[in-house]
Amino acid sequence: MAQSATPKWTELAVGTAIIEPGSARQNRTGDWRSQRPIWDHDKCIRCGVCVIFCPEGCIHFGQEKDTYPSADLEYCKGCAICAQECPTTCIQMMEEEE
Repeated sequence: MAQSATPKWTELAVGTAIIEPGSARQNRTGDWRSQRPIWDHDKCIRCGVCVIFCPEGCIHFGQEKDTYPSADLEYCKGCAICAQECPTTCIQMMEEEE
């Protein structure tokens, strides 16, 4: 049987369609997000807990001194783990708008 150009989900590698190590950056995973993290900088103590717990590794501090963390929304899936783990509850999840 000939394979179609787009494989069926049953033909994909177990876990994801990413079968080459280090190739996740080629796939924008933020497109299916339904909510996004928003930081309240008045409450943020810049502890980095959100960076540590983000399963996608898409939360980073800026290059300049005294910057606050932010999520790369092209890869953030809106899982809210950052908001759940934040000790100061400075991260709120906001619904995406179309």
